[in-house]
Amino acid sequence: MSYCLNPHCDRPQNPDGMRFCQRCGSKLLLRERYRSLRLIGQGGFGKTFLAVDEDKPSKPQCVIKQFFPLYQGTSDVQKATELFEREAVRLDELGKHPQIPELLAHFTQDNRQYLVQEFIDGQNLAQILAKEGVFNEQQIREMLRDLLSILEFIHSRSVIHRDIKPENIIRRRHIYTGDTGETEAGVIKGNLVLVDFGAAKHAIGTTKTGTTVGTPDYIAPEQAKGKAIFASDLYSLGVSCIHLLTQISPEEFFDTGEDTWVWRRYLKTNSISDELGYILDKLLKRATNYRYQSVAEVLRDLHQLPSISLTQRPTPSISPQSIILSGFQGKGGQSAIASTPAHPLILQPPSNPPLTNWQVIQTLDGHWGSVEAVTISPDGLILASGSADATAMLWQLPEGQEYHTLNGHLGRVCAIAFTPDSQYLATGSYDQTIKVWQVENGQLILTLTGHRKWISSLAISPDGEILASGSNDGTIKLWHIQQGRELQTLTGHTSYINDIAISPDGESIASVSGDGTVKLWQISTGEEQNSFGHSQLRFGFFYSVAFSPDGQLLATGKSDGTITLWQVGERRELGTLRGHTQRVRTLAFSPNGYTLASGSMDKTIKIWQLYDRQTLATLNGHTWEVYAVAFSPDGETLVSGSMDKTMKVWRCDKGS
Repeated sequence: MSYCLNPHCDRPQNPDGMRFCQRCGSKLLLRERYRSLRLIGQGGFGKTFLAVDEDKPSKPQCVIKQFFPLYQGTSDVQKATELFEREAVRLDELGKHPQIPELLAHFTQDNRQYLVQEFIDGQNLAQILAKEGVFNEQQIREMLRDLLSILEFIHSRSVIHRDIKPENIIRRRHIYTGDTGETEAGVIKGNLVLVDFGAAKHAIGTTKTGTTVGTPDYIAPEQAKGKAIFASDLYSLGVSCIHLLTQISPEEFFDTGEDTWVWRRYLKTNSISDELGYILDKLLKRATNYRYQSVAEVLRDLHQLPSISLTQRPTPSISPQSIILSGFQGKGGQSAIASTPAHPLILQPPSNPPLTNWQVIQTLDGHWGSVEAVTISPDGLILASGSADATAMLWQLPEGQEYHTLNGHLGRVCAIAFTPDSQYLATGSYDQTIKVWQVENGQLILTLTGHRKWISSLAISPDGEILASGSNDGTIKLWHIQQGRELQTLTGHTSYINDIAISPDGESIASVSGDGTVKLWQISTGEEQNSFGHSQLRFGFFYSVAFSPDGQLLATGKSDGTITLWQVGERRELGTLRGHTQRVRTLAFSPNGYTLASGSMDKTIKIWQLYDRQTLATLNGHTWEVYAVAFSPDGETLVSGSMDKTMKVWRCDKGS
């Protein structure tokens, strides 16, 4: 059957093969090739049809979108016209992605605008929800992985979708072939496809207020004010998730009295893990500073979730404490201290009074993105910072004046390291490259490539010859700096590398990963020496690592807000520092080895006295997550970098 595209035709159905409508005489073929079969959607400004492309031998199906306002004279016609044109432009830019419908044609015929795009055979998630009921945790995880990869693609092209909701997410239907070569029909879970780019817009450097676009129940507060940002799509994705988990309209589980989501009340028997709940809560933060800022941040946390939900795990037959204490394993997997009881940290009290009265003496705000890495040169003269704005900056100390801005990376700079002579700085980025710069003039000396995902951490050996890089591809690479070449790749972790550190003697590398383990590697051979910690993430995964100046202690920060101390030589856990309420993102030992600084997602920095495991000071001042901390060579200055886009220089009053 052919369906007439004349919006005024009162009998649009026509027999197969007709070229003109029997009722109104309109052409039934668009551009002499696209034949409409039936109406599949209709609104105030146009219609959508299922069609075939008769110009191709296989006559593949496609979708025709017709823009023709049914209610002429309305003030919204101009805006609707802009949205229709915008969708064509966006599909032309983005439609080569396998999970975005491809634009096949865009033209005007008979004074009506048309858009022809790839037909996606499947159901949207709203239809699936109505048919199959609420989604479980595994389905939500799969949906997030699929959609985040699409959002990462469109955001990298400076496009904000602005209308993420279940109705705009289609689960593709697949026809697959068996071993006999015969076609066997069936529906399987395939890639999700993101549709309806009519609301999409290009992001610009500065936020401007514009017309509100999107579906009210799903849009972020800033988008409702016409100020959509990349994080607005993440908010809408979070709302979509909790709707699919509950089958309740989003407006019903937002508590206006408390100004917060209360979606867990509606889960009933559909329980989810605490780890996934954390991700959803952060997606749903109404304040943009508290929400995930990028797809990469969500993917990092998502990939670090345990393989099964907490409710499906068997109850351990021994206590969590005994599991942690028996967690140091050798290369062969044998427990090194299978029944060792807890040991107090064996350190002598410092001979000098501890430094407790830390005050902010400067706030540096030259970056326009979050400050993700800071370090002070070994000579104590230069502060370096890496930022989500894709730059690294060099600052003179103690003046705090900008010295150089290092431009060249195409993604956020989240790892930095000075060479021991303070002459060179290495920077690692989300663009998967490492760059080496000359500090004196800010000139780019070297670019290293080889990782398949973003660089999460860097460390340089004490002799300045070896650069180690940890990546979210799960590997650690060793590079010869002077020769500018890769030496070897260390593999063994099963998830992202979150942080690495090189021992003061230059013989070992410590690495922490989303797989829940800490590993020690021998630099000269690249072999794994030891593995400790646990892949059972209900105890928290490791996020940061640091060696003490004498190399005898290793500190690891965890996602549950605790810090674990390990004695490297005896291969055992010494104790746990408790005080942070959220993930410990960064650690730094003081040069004298008696204190440890930690920065956390709870917005605070803590200074710990190691011999008795007590908190000496809690530093407040940042308005959001603390991403990085670094001590000066004399230990009397501490620098911190935060998601609030600032760095703070802290100085301790020794007379207090």
